[in-house]
Amino acid sequence: MMQKIRLNPDRVVKYIIYLNAALFIASLVLSGRQVELSIKNPFTAFSPSVNALIFMGAAGTIPIDRYHEWWSLIAANWLHGSLVHIIFNMTALLQIGPLIIREYGLSRMITIYTLGGAAGFFLSYLAGVTVTIGASAAICALIGAALYFGKSRGGLWGQMVYKQTSGWVLGLALIGLMMPNINNWGHGGGVVAGIALGWLLGYNEKSRENLVHGLVAGTLVVLTLGVLAWSLLSATLLSF
Repeated sequence: MMQKIRLNPDRVVKYIIYLNAALFIASLVLSGRQVELSIKNPFTAFSPSVNALIFMGAAGTIPIDRYHEWWSLIAANWLHGSLVHIIFNMTALLQIGPLIIREYGLSRMITIYTLGGAAGFFLSYLAGVTVTIGASAAICALIGAALYFGKSRGGLWGQMVYKQTSGWVLGLALIGLMMPNINNWGHGGGVVAGIALGWLLGYNEKSRENLVHGLVAGTLVVLTLGVLAWSLLSATLLSF
């Protein structure tokens, strides 16, 4: 008799982090001598070149309008512009990821993360952002889903989740206003998409995950891995 496989939420989140880290290292390697190694500005230390990031799937008007790389709406979620950038995003994912898996389930978390991130980058494309990357759009989608969960569920636990995630949204807005080169369109689009997906998919206390949720998530996983494999292969061929 086959036993149902249950994945540890912490392990799933760590796998996502490992893949982000691997692609960040790959972007540095493909940048060659164009890597920014100076630590005078910690926000730009260990920054891949813009060309390498575009080759690997950065989103925005330049990759999409000029090179027709619509697949970048998915790939861009897995790329980062500096060491600080990836550390900040992965730290945030460690906080919000397990919560969404607990309340929505693994399949719905994957769907919210993938589609919410793509929606954030699509909105930033419509807004005219030229080149953009980072897991923050997908993470903001998770925050949006948590925001919806907290408000919808209510009670002490729901109020706690809503209060905390509201603070994160406010913090993101303040950071976006104070710091340059922040994709506020991507962040905002991710949050709104996360709220919409949270409402559409539902959470565990309203409806348990089913076969459809699993099939959608599985399809998105295969699609994402295929896109990332293609982006890495094409970037390697274009860089050497």
